Order: sequence, then C-alpha cells, then structure tokens
Amino acid sequence: MKILDFLCKDAITVALKATDKKAAIIELTEMLAKAKKLKKAPEIIETVLEREKLGSTGIGQGVAIPHGKTDILTEQIGALGISQKGVEFNSLDGEPVHLLFLLVGPADTAGQHLKALSRISRLLKDRFIRQALRESKTVAEAVAIIEQEDAY
Repeated sequence: MKILDFLCKDAITVALKATDKKAAIIELTEMLAKAKKLKKAPEIIETVLEREKLGSTGIGQGVAIPHGKTDILTEQIGALGISQKGVEFNSLDGEPVHLLFLLVGPADTAGQHLKALSRISRLLKDRFIRQALRESKTVAEAVAIIEQEDAY
C-alpha cells in the first residue's frame, strides 16, 4: 500500500490556517469535501473528534494523525495539512503540530485502516522527511517528497 493510493492530492495544503485541533480537523475534512472525496463532512468531523476523545493522535515530533472509521465511506481517504505556525493538538510531547495527516475510511476495513496508519507513521518517523515536508513551499513539492518515499 502506498500513501498516494489514499492521499487525495487535492486535499493537501502547505498553508494550514487552523491553530487548534478541532479547527484543523474541520479544515482538512472540508478540503476532502471540496475535492469531492466525501459528502457528509459534518459526520466525518464528528467521527474523528470522537476518536480524539480516546486520546490525542498528536504522536509527537510535530506530527498528528487524526483518524476515524465510518459506515458512510467506501474507501480510505487522506488529507495532509502543513502548518508553519503550529497547531495546538494536545500532543504526547506537548509540542505544537506542524504536519497533520487526516485518515478516514470504512468501518469494516480495520486491517486496511491499520496498514494505512502504519504507512503514514513510517513515513513521518524520519526527521529528514518531516523537515522536508515542513519546508515545502508548494503542494507539488510535498507530493514529490511523498512520491519519492512511497517508492520504497
């Protein structure tokens, strides 16, 4: 499984405006809706926020992977937000988040969802990749970095 199999290129921003967790989740979900990848954005937002109540998906080192599963989707889809200012996300390390990867998928595909989460985690574990993504000036630059790493 490659990240670009589920990451919607039309739902990537290198200028995330949100400064808090809820606003960031809303902004990323609305990008997916605008890209016509989902129809019921409010339900997706609610699903992801419910998952956040179990524990923050801000995993540290400036990374958050908010995610959720729902019956209203038929495929895994993702959005990527890069914030220069940082987003308050209640991360495990207490630091602001600069890379937010939203992943949502069907409720009945737990294995696929876990594989996608694992692939994202593996990509963002590398500090050089995190830095390169944070320094991306355009969506095309961010996609090129992910494409290069997806090849392995």
